[in-house]
This record gives sequence, C-alpha cells and structure tokens, in this order.
Amino acid sequence: MKKSSGSQVVGRFAPSPTGMLHTGSLVAAIGSYIMAKQADGKWLLRLDDLDTQRQIPGMADDIMKTLESFGLFWDGEVSRQSRNIEHYQHAFADLYNNGFLYPCSCSRKDIAKSSSAPHPDDDCIPYSGTCRTGINQGSAIRSWRVRVKDAEITFSDMRKGWISQNLAVVTGDFVVKRSDGAFAYQLAVVVDDFLTGVNQVVRGEDLLTSTPRQILLQNILGYPNPEYCHLPLVTETDGSKLSKRDNLISHQLGNAAGRKNEQLFYALRFLGQNPPEDLLACNCDTILQWGIDNFKSAELPT
Repeated sequence: MKKSSGSQVVGRFAPSPTGMLHTGSLVAAIGSYIMAKQADGKWLLRLDDLDTQRQIPGMADDIMKTLESFGLFWDGEVSRQSRNIEHYQHAFADLYNNGFLYPCSCSRKDIAKSSSAPHPDDDCIPYSGTCRTGINQGSAIRSWRVRVKDAEITFSDMRKGWISQNLAVVTGDFVVKRSDGAFAYQLAVVVDDFLTGVNQVVRGEDLLTSTPRQILLQNILGYPNPEYCHLPLVTETDGSKLSKRDNLISHQLGNAAGRKNEQLFYALRFLGQNPPEDLLACNCDTILQWGIDNFKSAELPT
C-alpha cells in the first residue's frame, strides 16, 4: 500500500447535498476533523454533488452553515464533485488506454439473474463477467467496467485492523461510468481525494467494503493510498442505518447552543472517548479542543 511519507495530514468530510445532516453525519465529521487536527493537519470539505437528481436546492449551504454552527470550520475552499468532471474524464481515458476497461450491455436485472452469490455487505451485486470478451452485436452499452484480478486487496484500517477482499469474488468487474455519461462514485472519490491531496480518509463503516475498489483504482492510476479509518455507525435501535430523515441536524432547526454542546459531547462518547462531565457546560470550541488534545484512536469501539 503506497503512502506519501513526511507529508502533512490532509483529512476531509464529504457529504452529499441530498438532505440535512443527521447524527451519523455529525459523528463522521467530528471524527475526521479531530483526527486531522490532532496531527496538525488540514480538514477539507467536499460536496459530493454528482447525483443531480437527488440533490435538494439549498442543502449545500445548509450543510456548511450547520458545520460552522458546531465549530467545525474547514480549511481552504469548498470543493465540489461537479467541478471535477474533466478530471474524471482524464482518469477514465487513462484506464481505457491501458486496457483496464470494457463496455458492458448488462442491465441490473441481467446481473441479478446471472449471479448466484449473495452479497450482504453492501448493495453491490457480483458481476459474472458476461461482457468481458465483448458485447453482443447490436447491444447497447449500459456501462463501462474495470477489470479486476482474482487476487486479494489488503489494507490496514485504523479501527478495524487488516482488511482483505478479493474483488473478483465480492464485486467482480465494477462500473466506473454509466451509459448516460455519469461517473460512478468509486472513480469520482478516488480522483477527488487525489486532486486535493487527501491522505487520511475517516468516514463511516458503511463505506468499508468500497475501499478495496478505490485502492485498486488508486493503484492502477498511480495515486498514493490514503490512510483509512472507518468509524462505527450510528444506527436505529433495531440496528438499521439512519436515513436522511432520521435524527436531523441543521442550523435551521433552531437547536440551542446547549443542545449542540450535548451533541458534540455524546458524539465523543460514542467514539469511545471519555470527556469529563464538566465539558457539557462548555462551548463547542472548547469541547472540540478537548477532543483534539485527548482523542485516542485506540479507544474507538470495535
């Protein structure tokens, strides 16, 4: 796993403007912010706004104002995926010119029918490689896929330890571009992080199974691999993931300052830290500074 040595830590938080932030988003923002700042690094904000159909007008501004209301101020300008399309095209061309891509005419229904392997980890249906040797004459191209090898992708996660995944078994050849020209998340996020020099990715555990795909693309494109830390997810009482409608956090909701303090305090507790009770009477800046001074990644619940 390639890493840049001796460089400043650059972390990031990358929400999608498809709704207000929720408690789980706040935990990810706090964890990424504190871990970057504890290393005297930068903390960047990126808006993952590729999915234009699901975006809600005004949500980008709402997210930024909400982060600021908790004392979570980012370094530099806010980046947006929608401004990086040309860079995605260059990366796609590199993959294509080096023989890593091929067109696929399979629909999601076709793939579901041909796949006998259940895949409970995420929403990826393993692709059997139907179009690896070419699509049927006259068939429409539905996507472009990257070829994967029958080999393990292994990386060390700061919380979960060593993770190993054989992409040929778990995902098969995966999509990097759709027929409508939209680039897939896996390619976009790899290019985004490279462009902004991100070398520390702290995010929710729901993205853990995506990481090997991103590492493969980094390796093919010659990008350095960031350090990864996947935080525990805030879930409903039944263990299901919070949706965009659950436990919403927004400056528009008129949360009192004391409530924000509590949310920061208990987010630190959720992350396995032990802030003293008297911090509940302090402002957001003081609580965050305590986190920067005292955060221990070894205490993250496993």
